[in-house]
Amino acid sequence: MPRSSNQVDVYLEVGQKRVFAGALDWPGWCRSGRNEASALQALYEAGPRYARVLRSARLGFKAAAGVSDFVILERLKGNTTTDFGAPDAAPSVDARPMNDVALKRLQAILRACWREFDKVTQAATGHTLRVGPRGGGRDLEKIRQHVLGAEAGYLSALGWKADLSDSTDVLEQTRQSVLNGLEAAANGEIPARGPRGGMRWTPRYFVRRAAWHILDHVWEIEDRLQ
Repeated sequence: MPRSSNQVDVYLEVGQKRVFAGALDWPGWCRSGRNEASALQALYEAGPRYARVLRSARLGFKAAAGVSDFVILERLKGNTTTDFGAPDAAPSVDARPMNDVALKRLQAILRACWREFDKVTQAATGHTLRVGPRGGGRDLEKIRQHVLGAEAGYLSALGWKADLSDSTDVLEQTRQSVLNGLEAAANGEIPARGPRGGMRWTPRYFVRRAAWHILDHVWEIEDRLQ
């Protein structure tokens, strides 16, 4: 049977309390639920939001027309991080080598996520974010710093370090370091294992994790402003 052009390849990361569903070819389009069905439904509902993020990148993204468009190609075992609320398992496709075309595509997706984060945080400046039922939730500045700090931490997992020699613009310095680190990893300039023998993140998984984290907070800000 020929493959439908509307089909979207996805993977599931299945924990004991939470499941993440992610689109294999579209880093950042990743949502969670209490079970597989609710995770896939959340992924479907986030499709139009993700489309808005990538509109300026012009990469040909099309949101799924329904949950039935999703094709589950891989199920991964989750862990305590999964149940806490963050994806933590890399699908097998993320181990593939990267050529220059793939690198530029992933960099374009990451840049689109950054643009969306900047746009949403700028629009939210001066507004109070709604707190949760128990008063939880970071304020806007703490979200900014959290996302920035996470990207620096993710760089370490990649085997790269942020160059902050010019401290006048830490945000742009960190983002440029991310792009440089991705290029170095894609070109095989970073060993797959760290000095203590642990496996480093692949560049594909780095973008998958970073894009998810950025957009998770973008959509959190949007929802808490409503």
